[in-house]
Amino acid sequence: MNFESVKKYILQRLERELDPRLIYHSLHHTLDVLESADRIAEMENITASDKILLQTACLFHDSGMLITYQSHEDASIRIVKETLPLYGYTENEVEIISQMILSTKLPQNAKLHLDQILCDADLDYLGRNDFFMIAHKLKLEWDVLDVLHTTLTEWYRIQQEFLSGHRYFTPSAISLREEGKLENLRQIELILNHE
Repeated sequence: MNFESVKKYILQRLERELDPRLIYHSLHHTLDVLESADRIAEMENITASDKILLQTACLFHDSGMLITYQSHEDASIRIVKETLPLYGYTENEVEIISQMILSTKLPQNAKLHLDQILCDADLDYLGRNDFFMIAHKLKLEWDVLDVLHTTLTEWYRIQQEFLSGHRYFTPSAISLREEGKLENLRQIELILNHE
């Protein structure tokens, strides 16, 4: 596995080729997920080899956005299967990474430990102080790309429903972010109650 080379390759592709209208699903989001996954992986004591697989999955999890917005996870897996063998990843490693990416499809379905870490990292922001800023980037992205147009009230209702139904998988993410997520949910409910 030549992780550093494949990391350089995919980050350069994302920087050059991602649609600039992807305000949420941007290079910044990929790097944020990587940083969050590293933090959770450290707390979860995963092996060094598993960490490389996890980091690779982080880097590629939204790479399908280079091709399509809808079902981008499937497109990400196609890119993984085309690219990673060129960098010395085995068939088994490619399958593990593909499974991790597939688990991030909403609603998240993470059964394996690495899947759970990636899913938690992907939605780490739900329990952070920058939640509202990031959530509004997603709203703007949906508006610009004609995915979904909502009023601000409707948007907050969508966020309320999403946060209410969301569950972190790993003990580490729960300890890091659950309390913040509940506080963000409380803030949304306060906003909606003043409508």
